[in-house]
Amino acid sequence: MTLKRIHREIADVQKEDMGNIKLAPTDNLLLWKGSLPGPESSVYEGGSFDVDIVLAHDYPFTAPRVVFKTRIYHMNISDQGNICIDILKNNWSPALSLFKVMLSLSSLLTDPNPKDPLVPGIATQYVQNRKLYDDTARRWTQLYARPEPPPPVTASSLKGKEKQKAPVMPVTDDELIVISDDDSPERRRRKREASVEADAPSRNKRRTRSNHQDDVIVIEDD
Repeated sequence: MTLKRIHREIADVQKEDMGNIKLAPTDNLLLWKGSLPGPESSVYEGGSFDVDIVLAHDYPFTAPRVVFKTRIYHMNISDQGNICIDILKNNWSPALSLFKVMLSLSSLLTDPNPKDPLVPGIATQYVQNRKLYDDTARRWTQLYARPEPPPPVTASSLKGKEKQKAPVMPVTDDELIVISDDDSPERRRRKREASVEADAPSRNKRRTRSNHQDDVIVIEDD
């Protein structure tokens, strides 16, 4: 009966419009994980509260055991995460489901019950000094239940990371261009002389020497 009921509840949860409430089994079907958003306009608004749900082997004839894993300032929820709510005690019925349990917990965040407190000191504060209670509950929500924002991207966080390199494309012989950094005046002069010599008509040149060793006479035959 237990496994059949659990599989039915899994199918029901997948069909339900649960809003921001999260509920799903782990690999162990007797252990479920849930998450409750802080109700709007409550002192828990902006928070996210995780719960563990443990099912007995004779579930649904025995109420599930639900524990808050996120710290919360609440008169009906202890520091250990234990919960004082009627449907998890005397008012449990096999007709109830885990989804309805999550809805009841969300209602408990909106409307705590000072007549049946699990933490009497918080209940007394709620009745006698509501402002202090509200301020403390909001501060605890900020401290323990706010989702952590992603770390900002800074220059230091990028240090050490290699920049993405552009892909190297193959170059064909027709596209190959040779660029030389040697563009000195002397190199330009040699280029001009080589160009003039290449354009001039070929001539037969004959050299002879004079009596003076350093003089060279060039005789050109047209």
